[in-house]
Amino acid sequence: MKIVIAPDSFKESLPAEEVAKAIKRGFEKAIPSVVCSLCPVGDGGEGTVEAILHSLDLEEKWQEVTGPFGLKEEMRYFQKDQRALFEVADLVGLGKIPKEKRNPLRIQTRGIGELIRHLIDLGMKEIYIGVGGTASNDGGIGIAAALGYRFYDKNGNELPACGQTLLEFELVFKDDLYRIPEDVKIRILADVGSPLCGHHGATYTFGRQKGLDLSLFETVDFAIQEFYKKFSPSTLSLKGAGAGGGIAAGLCAFAEASIVSGIDTCLDLIDFYKKVEDADLVIVGEGRLDSQSFAGKAPIGVAKRTPNGVPVIAICGSLAEDLPPLPFENIQAAFSILEKSEPLEDSLKKASLYLEHTAANIGRLLQLRKD
Repeated sequence: MKIVIAPDSFKESLPAEEVAKAIKRGFEKAIPSVVCSLCPVGDGGEGTVEAILHSLDLEEKWQEVTGPFGLKEEMRYFQKDQRALFEVADLVGLGKIPKEKRNPLRIQTRGIGELIRHLIDLGMKEIYIGVGGTASNDGGIGIAAALGYRFYDKNGNELPACGQTLLEFELVFKDDLYRIPEDVKIRILADVGSPLCGHHGATYTFGRQKGLDLSLFETVDFAIQEFYKKFSPSTLSLKGAGAGGGIAAGLCAFAEASIVSGIDTCLDLIDFYKKVEDADLVIVGEGRLDSQSFAGKAPIGVAKRTPNGVPVIAICGSLAEDLPPLPFENIQAAFSILEKSEPLEDSLKKASLYLEHTAANIGRLLQLRKD
């Protein structure tokens, strides 16, 4: 029996590759002759590029850019031939920012634009960017600054490229703008379709988890909206522009980027069909399977791309009550790994063990059928 194991990461617990390895251990305990093919995936959220690395022969490199607090620091990226991939969260991710310093209006993202310029200078023609998990809420102004825009207050003082500047700038200079070459394609891997502004936009949807005070939501959202009315009105109606605290908007407006389905692009890059064409079973998974999973999330994306006749089973941290009756979207069965009632922190720590146990139990059921 060949089982393709294609989970996403379990947020705040395990990266996708570790999830896949734990599931593999469980199946190998229950089915001695099983052949497990590990195929960790991502849908554009934090960890997507890390998941893709498992299947692609990419070289890890580092480049000095402006960090989240304006100081120079090294940021990693991955490349092969004329293709490069990187995650915004490697520079301005929530996990990179100490809790006492988390202020999404002060985090600078210009280093992202600097890295893009460096990659183009190296001759990269395809650049894939994961924008999930950021600590910033600057509406993409950092990208604009890296590509030549300069912002000044009413006294003529240049302002740093961060969200707070959206509330304070009076003058903008763009005399020396960097133009993205026509033969360079920049693609944003997105798992959310949220617009830039409004009650379903970047600020209202993600501001609280990044530490933005609730009383500032309306002011910040309005400032971002006014900024784009001046410089790129069409971006305001772009689906997915709110990803990454508006970094996606900045990349589209100022770096000629396009937003693509994170999971579909991931599956294309790793040549998923070739991996699954001779599979007997496909395993998908994520931290929580719920109704939102149908909006571009990894488990549903993998299941849709699995050939007819190959069953798909979901192994997840938890299953929400709002899921439709099984089977759905080619998923025949779904299992939660939770074994007992306990604090969430304890469950997160034991996720690897619980995944292994759940996979082993499924494996034993499959063996009963075989016997």
